[in-house]
Amino acid sequence: MLNIQKRCPPRDKFDAELVLPFELRQKCRLRTQTTTGEETGLFLSRGAVLRDGDFLEAEDGRIVKVTARPEKVLQIGCPDPVQLARIAYHLGNRHVSLQIGTAWLRIANDYVLRQMVEGLGAVVVLTEAAFEPESGAYGGHHHQGPDAPVHRGIIHQYVSVNS
Repeated sequence: MLNIQKRCPPRDKFDAELVLPFELRQKCRLRTQTTTGEETGLFLSRGAVLRDGDFLEAEDGRIVKVTARPEKVLQIGCPDPVQLARIAYHLGNRHVSLQIGTAWLRIANDYVLRQMVEGLGAVVVLTEAAFEPESGAYGGHHHQGPDAPVHRGIIHQYVSVNS
């Protein structure tokens, strides 16, 4: 079994890849498989979320790349940016994991939240995409130490389903 206990800086080359949905990238203890089917155990620091493009180092020295698995998400749009900000506020007030893009928001597929945001004037499209919600104001991007998340910047590259 491939045992992973720490993160490492990005590399040009890697030995294995984990493709995981957001729900599993939030877990610090996880038994999963690489893309080639090798059993893998994650034993990471509590509270650290794995992000698309993160790199991990296994006990045997192998480098493992993390890739966000596309999943069903609700993409929320609104012609009025103030209304979109209001919708983001209401979702945040409910502690909903939220991805913010240029003129859109993404949340996990949820029927009740869909009804709420449509009631607030949003256009909601069910789509399949990598889900990379905000980590929050205290979301771990200021940690220090050998097992701290590797900060690659707050801005991630997103592709709108409307492009």
